Amino acid sequence: MLQLELRPQASALWRYASPILALFITVALGIGLFVLLGKDPIRGLQMFFWEPLKSSYALGELMVKATPLLVIALGLAVCFRSNVWNIGAEGQFVIGAVAAGGVALLADKETGRWIVVAVVLAGVAGGMFWAAITAWLRDKFHANEILVSLMLVYVADMVLGYLVYGPWKDPAGYNFPQSKTFESVTQIPRLMSGSRVSVGLLLALVGVAAVWVFLFRTRSGFAQQVGGLAPSAARYAGFSSRKALWLALLTSGGAAGLAGALEVAGPIGQLTPYIPSGYGFAAIIVAFVGRLHPVGIIFSAVLMSMFYIGGELAQSRMGLPKSITGVFQGLLLFSLLVCDTLVAYRLRWQSGRV
Repeated sequence: MLQLELRPQASALWRYASPILALFITVALGIGLFVLLGKDPIRGLQMFFWEPLKSSYALGELMVKATPLLVIALGLAVCFRSNVWNIGAEGQFVIGAVAAGGVALLADKETGRWIVVAVVLAGVAGGMFWAAITAWLRDKFHANEILVSLMLVYVADMVLGYLVYGPWKDPAGYNFPQSKTFESVTQIPRLMSGSRVSVGLLLALVGVAAVWVFLFRTRSGFAQQVGGLAPSAARYAGFSSRKALWLALLTSGGAAGLAGALEVAGPIGQLTPYIPSGYGFAAIIVAFVGRLHPVGIIFSAVLMSMFYIGGELAQSRMGLPKSITGVFQGLLLFSLLVCDTLVAYRLRWQSGRV
């Protein structure tokens, strides 16, 4: 019979092979799911793994979805490597969008393009402020950052709802709960005509390089990771746990807020109750599938955005429920958790006793 045996040391091979195996398991489970639902599994897989790649327009839409996931996951990677569990990136994303939208609504026909910078910075500041609430409660009262950050997601949703149903509601919007459409000068510049891909993609790639340098080439990044792996050793070395906490949460919150600003002043162009799209929660999976490494997160963000687009296509073309996207995300996460067992353990065949 097969048994798990503890390895003398963690397997470097399975650390990187585990996400690949998890993807194959997810595909296999997805095929079974399509069969159970009475759908053509080949066509179903085509929706998820071919349609998002088959044309330049499709690739552009893929990048539009991948950009916020990449930006948020980079901030979460810094948090999780520091052993700070920010589960509320979705709320920070929403407040970043609200702050950016508030600045965008100040623009009029005479406003210059400089306001784009203010919109982006407002989004970053909004996300940092929302994360700072969690950091302050953890720092002063030892509150659990998992629960606090998660509960603040629902508060952020209520703040957004209050604004779009109340003071920021478009008076010419036929009573729909939405702000007025932002002036064109507030829109994030696009990289090319005919595509919705914005300069946010370039900012995300710059973020990849910046996080890599911070984590692996700076003393502060080293202190963050030591604090996460061995808190006692970090204290002995003189690294401040309070500084690590605040730096991790503010970085993560700022990244989520930036993603919110890029989204609301980019593809959406106004504030609506549907700004919360699950990016903050999906980015947690992106960060772990990417092994909390900036380069790995690029590939996992693209994969997760394929799930988003594939789910939308499967819903419209195959009559599958909207929840199919979340199902695939969950399958990938649980498959990864199972496969990660092979990092610390190996399978051994042990014959039964006679």
